[in-house]
Amino acid sequence: MKLSRRTSWFLTAFGVWSLVIWTTFVKNLWKDSGGQAFTNGDHAQPTAFFWVHLLLALTSLALGLAIGTLGLRGLRATRPTPATD
Repeated sequence: MKLSRRTSWFLTAFGVWSLVIWTTFVKNLWKDSGGQAFTNGDHAQPTAFFWVHLLLALTSLALGLAIGTLGLRGLRATRPTPATD
């Protein structure tokens, strides 16, 4: 199956966007001082909220990486080949 350049660029951009957004989310989750992610702010005692959101973020990171990879492979497949004499 061949992807159009437009679709390939969209998938690549989506992958990059997903990696940036979810990486930021995980950093903010780790820094949580409101008491939702960690009991009494102690990183040794993560809550169920932390585990659920970490799993969500890791799944989204993996999917974003897979989608971005498909986009990049689509772009590589549609680039023009050099002319040979």
